[in-house]
Parts: sequence; structure tokens; C-alpha cells
Amino acid sequence: MSGPTLKFSQELHAEKYRTAGESFRDGQSRMCNALKDSQEHFEQIRDICLDMRFMAAGRVQASMGSTRNTTPWNCFVSGTIEDSFVEGHGSIMARATEAATTMRMGGGIGYDFSTLRPRGAMIKKLQSRSSGPLSFMGIFDAVCKCVASSGHRRGAQMGVLRVDHPDIEEFIHAKQNDNNLNGFNISIAMTDKFMQCVQSGDPFPLVFNGEVHREVNAAALFDQIMRSTWDWAEPGVLFVDTINRMNNLWYCETIVATNPCGEQPLPPYGACLLGSFNAVKYVYWDEKLQAYAFDFPLFKEDIPPIVRMMDNIIDRGNYPLYEQEKEGRNKRRLGLGVTGVANALEALGMPYGSLAFIEFEGKLLEILRDETYNASMMLAAEKGAFPLFNAAKYAQGSFIKTLPQELQKDIRQYGIRNSHLTSIAPTGTISLCADNVSSGIEPVFSYEFDRTIQTFDGPATEKVSDYGFRQFNVRGKRSQDVTIDEHLAVLTEAQKYTDSAVSKTCNVPGDVSWDDFKGVYIKAWENGAKGCTTFRMDGKRGGILTTTDDDEAEEGSACYVNPETGRRECE
Repeated sequence: MSGPTLKFSQELHAEKYRTAGESFRDGQSRMCNALKDSQEHFEQIRDICLDMRFMAAGRVQASMGSTRNTTPWNCFVSGTIEDSFVEGHGSIMARATEAATTMRMGGGIGYDFSTLRPRGAMIKKLQSRSSGPLSFMGIFDAVCKCVASSGHRRGAQMGVLRVDHPDIEEFIHAKQNDNNLNGFNISIAMTDKFMQCVQSGDPFPLVFNGEVHREVNAAALFDQIMRSTWDWAEPGVLFVDTINRMNNLWYCETIVATNPCGEQPLPPYGACLLGSFNAVKYVYWDEKLQAYAFDFPLFKEDIPPIVRMMDNIIDRGNYPLYEQEKEGRNKRRLGLGVTGVANALEALGMPYGSLAFIEFEGKLLEILRDETYNASMMLAAEKGAFPLFNAAKYAQGSFIKTLPQELQKDIRQYGIRNSHLTSIAPTGTISLCADNVSSGIEPVFSYEFDRTIQTFDGPATEKVSDYGFRQFNVRGKRSQDVTIDEHLAVLTEAQKYTDSAVSKTCNVPGDVSWDDFKGVYIKAWENGAKGCTTFRMDGKRGGILTTTDDDEAEEGSACYVNPETGRRECE
């Protein structure tokens, strides 16, 4: 039998990604047929997808080959929001209209609000004063809720403000409640200069349009941010200088925001496609060793046809906006990652976060990096490089220099089809659909939980067990058992081999010391992470989550931590 085996997983997949009456096999055949280059290619990718060795993101599964007018892209970032309410193509209201169009077709979207003048600034044309970025975020929040209540998937948004914006303190406190800006995740774009001032004690300037509004104590501002994340799990943190320094397209774009879950830093109108290789499907019982082993040859064999498949979406999928289509086709970004990693590696005898686990994680992701880049290089030789490819400048990218020398040489000669290829997404829903494998690179959250499923006889409760516990008879380390340093080691190891970013939550115990908590973010920055998110269950946000069921979450809510599964869910 292909596809999920648990009733809950079968029902969830049918509800989220298939049309009425369509079986799992039908749905995967529909998608693969829409993305094939040949009959041989179709058979390759259908076999991989039916076995769930690779799972395209939910938007891809629901959209490709379907009669519905949806987009296969999960991730977008808004065009630059100009400091004007209604005048011009880039005005606040124009961008809100574009956001509505994007979310109606199923896309999540991120925004940089740092371009809007601070509260109290003079608007000369109107002889009045600005109400500031936070007030205008309310417009986008309302749009998100209206789109969600029209019957589509919950809207998902990311709101970003630079740490040097004069309204940063207001932004820090914006979501310290359970009813404001629920259509947003929010993150602060922290600069290297700010982090250096935190450590040196130097004053830090808050600026807008090159004008210094005031100087603040950087350490005190950092403490404000940390206090909010301690209690409310927001705002998240983006290390924006690291993002741009490591960007393959450093020569033709500047990144200021990310998609709602943070795994895709994107330029204005940026779009990206997601999908994950399911690590548990490469684990097999080795009779000779009398132990579980990992099928690296099969993993390597599966990657090229999947890169080809995902690349075809760029030319065949629906885009909400022309500007997104232009951006997508000029750069051809992909975001291929992994899921089920904790289940797979712990079946191999490596406890989550241990030295052996980190080493194997690095090996797995290094292979993913090298094989995806090699496949994309081969595609460029066949179909052409992405239009904005510049061999000399691309070769100078900091991430590109981490590739094997021979592969760098081949890319200079033949080009590369896709500007970016890897990303570690939360994979909340697709991991549940795959019989509840551990999500992304996260640890197991619980060994078993209850979920309600709909049957012909009405609703029934089914126990949903962890894949590793059920399939491999392994009780993996749960989130609550993982130390802060282990969480950080898994995050930063993954970032070494990922050209986009890594979405991972560092769960911390309720009794964590204040200095250790702040140290999570400092160590993440020092070790090259592009962002960091923590969750402390004893915080005020934890109290809200424990009373919120997945299916009853407020309409318009952005990505959130599901209290039953421990997953960030934003599809």
C-alpha cells in the first residue's frame, strides 16, 4: 500500500491536498504527471512520491494538475512597502491588495515594515504626523483574517522590523497578548552592529532615512527583546547581515524579510518552492549487521529526478502576481530539505543532539547540498542557467565556496539552473500525513497523542503514535529531554549545509536561567545561524496554546506551535 497508513494521516492528507474522491495514489499521479519531463521521469518521481521518500510541500500537492486556482508556492515576500498610504504602485494599500491576492491563492507572505516612518514623524503633504508601522500592520492583519474566513487555509504572514528602527520598542511589545496581530508571526532583523554593541556596551543609534532619532543602550534593548520571547515566544530573531552575507545572489538582491516560518529569506516579490526528503524511508534492517542502516545510494539516486520535478513547477505553476512570476523565473529558487531526521537517526542508535547525531546530520545534509547542486548544474547544461546567473559573481558567494572544488568548477563552466536549492522547513502537516514522522530536524515531541477523526459513524478519537516508537520501537529523546546546547548544535550544523535558512524551534525548560536563555541567541549568531526562535512552555504563550486545538485555531492565525504535536504548523 502506498501513502499513509494511519487513519488520521489518511484523513488529513485527503482533507488538505486532494480533490473529492481522489485517492493518495491518484493525487500523487496527478502531481507527477503535471511535472514530468518524460514517461521515464514520471515513473521515477511517482515511485518516490508514492513511497513518501520525498514529499512536496502541501501547496505543490494541492495545486499541480488540479483544476483549482491555487499556487504551488508556499513562500513569498511582499514588494517593498513605500512610505505612502495610497499613492503609487508600492503604497501601503497597494501592497495590502497584493497580499490579499497572494493569500487567496494559498501563499504565505512576509513583509519588511522598516520602510515606514516612525510614529510621530511629520507628513509634510498632509501637515499631520504618522501613526507608525504598527498601526499599518493592522491593515494587513485584517486582510489576512478576511481571506482565511472566506474558506481557504489559514493565512500566514511574517512581519519584520529592523532593530535600528525608531519604533522598535513598540514592535517588541506588539504581540504581548492573545488577540493582537494574530495574522502575523513577527521577527526583528538584528544587525551585526547591534549584536556587537550588545557585547561592547556601546550606544546603538535608532535611525530612519539616514537620520539618527536617538541612541539607546543596546544591552537594555536586547533584554527587552529577550523578555518578550521568554514570556510570549515572540518576536523571533533574524540575523539579517548573516542572511545577506551568505546569500548566493549577493550581487543582485538585498534580503530584508522571510516567509512566515523563517526558512526562506527572500527579496521583494521573492517566491520559493518547498519539499522534503523523508529520512525514515531510507532506513532499513541490515540482516548482516543485525541493525538498522541508512540507504545512502538510494538517497543520492532520488535527488536528481526530484530537482528536475520541482524545477518544472517554476514554468508550469500559477503565480498570484506577475511580479512574483518574474522574480521566480529569473532566479528559480528551490527549497529542498529533510524531515523525519530524529526518528531515522535515533533508529540508527544516535540520541538526538549527541555528537554522533550531529555528525550524521552533517553528512546527510552535505550529501543533500552536493547532490542538489550537481543536479541543478546538470539541468543548466541541458536547459540553461537561471537568467540572472553571473558565473564570476556567483562563484564568489560565501556559500558557494563551501561546495566541493570540482562542483564549483562545473558550475562556472555550465552554470546552474536554480539560484538556491536547500531549506529546512517545519514540515508540520506533511510529517503528520506521513504517519506522524518527527518534524523536519526537530526532536520527537511526544510518543502518543489523541486526535479526532471523522468517520461514517461520526467523529471518533484515535491515538496517534510517534513513527519511530511505532515502527522502530525506539523512544527517541523528546523536546523536553533535549538540552539547549543540543538544540543549538542541531540548528547550527544544519545551517552550514543549507543555502537558505533553517526553521527550528529551540525548546527551553521553564526553569532555564536568564543568562542561559539569552545565550541561546548570542551563540546562534556567533555560530552562523540566520535566525533563532525559542519556546518556553512555562511562558504566557504556552498557557494560550494548551487551550487551543489545531482545528479550532482562530481564523487568520499565522504559523503556530500545535500543543499536541509540538510542531510549528503553517503548511
